[in-house]
Amino acid sequence: MRGRTGPRTGLSTRLSTRLSTWRSTTRLAIGLGPYLGHRAHGTGTGGAGTGGARGDDQRAYDDQDAELRQILLPGSSRPPLRQVRRRLLLALLVLAATVALVYLGRGGYHDNAHDRLDLLGAVYYATVTLSTTGYGDITPVSDGARLTNVLLITPLRVIFLIILVGTTLEVLTTRSRQLWRIKNWRTSLTDPTLKGHIVVVGYGTKGRHAVETLLLKGAPRSRIVVVDPQHRAVQYANEHGLVGVLGDATRSEVLRRAEAEHAAQIIVGTQRDDTAVLITLTARQLNPTATIVVAVREDENAPLLRQSGASVVVTSSGSAGRLLGMSTFSPNAGAVLDDLMTVGSGLDMVDREVTAAEVGTAPHDCGDLVVAVVREGERLPYTDPRVASLRPGDRVIAIRRVTAAA
Repeated sequence: MRGRTGPRTGLSTRLSTRLSTWRSTTRLAIGLGPYLGHRAHGTGTGGAGTGGARGDDQRAYDDQDAELRQILLPGSSRPPLRQVRRRLLLALLVLAATVALVYLGRGGYHDNAHDRLDLLGAVYYATVTLSTTGYGDITPVSDGARLTNVLLITPLRVIFLIILVGTTLEVLTTRSRQLWRIKNWRTSLTDPTLKGHIVVVGYGTKGRHAVETLLLKGAPRSRIVVVDPQHRAVQYANEHGLVGVLGDATRSEVLRRAEAEHAAQIIVGTQRDDTAVLITLTARQLNPTATIVVAVREDENAPLLRQSGASVVVTSSGSAGRLLGMSTFSPNAGAVLDDLMTVGSGLDMVDREVTAAEVGTAPHDCGDLVVAVVREGERLPYTDPRVASLRPGDRVIAIRRVTAAA
């Protein structure tokens, strides 16, 4: 009995501890709310107008900083420091080219401090010329030197200034451009004309395979958002063209940054069952209508997930164990089940609406091998007498052979 109740007891203990912490934090925020509100509005000696406006501006700026840290978009521009290094290298190349031109034509220049122009003088002249300082102590006197200045050094000066000004503007506008991209991304997710997006919590082995299956099923990358507390996992999602949100998904503000309240589906593929429960509770509170699919390790934790608001619960260890047991006595049956769970080759399990030609026919008369019929939200086996004749609006769960693309 101890071995059987241990995992559930451990999960309950961890959940109780984490929920107690959450309740304590909430009570503290509620208790301090009036005092914090009093201080934020500047009542008393501070004045409401200036203090309140300054506080609102600071909160807005802090919120933007949090977005820039947590929301990572794919295809983002290179970091500002890397851009500065690249542009600095270009500026040095322009300077070196100018030094070479001046030194090669050094006979056509007059140096007030020396009898002739040496290499140091060429470097000095190129530096003050490109920076538009121009002290006048070194001047071109020959026709060739002057022509070189007009046709070559002046364009190099313009290029040098463009590099410097461009670097400054790029560094200063990086924040604004990133905020603009995040705003456009958020607007696209909340567009009512488009189908709701999918939030995938956890980009480990389960999350990556879930995303791979979604893409094979036709879900666009732009409609998938990955949430993970590990920065490397979010970067990996970016490398695969997915938007990533960095943070703990048990916190509602992190899920809000992923626009979970507008999502059509939410997939929870974390490593711990207690974390999955808390994420499910938070996600269901934010979005009462979304389909929430959760993976858990232990079968006995599945009812708790359903009570927390999960639409579908997949037991990873239990399912793997059942597949192992079946494959032991019937390797072919195990291979067929594995084929059904692998999208894009061999046999695929599909969920589709009946066609007009199939209305009025029996499930076994469909082109695909029908194993179940969904009617008015109820899933019925294909042998059920109530689905002997298919109706408009029915959906069929069927097995279909997929031909690999050449």
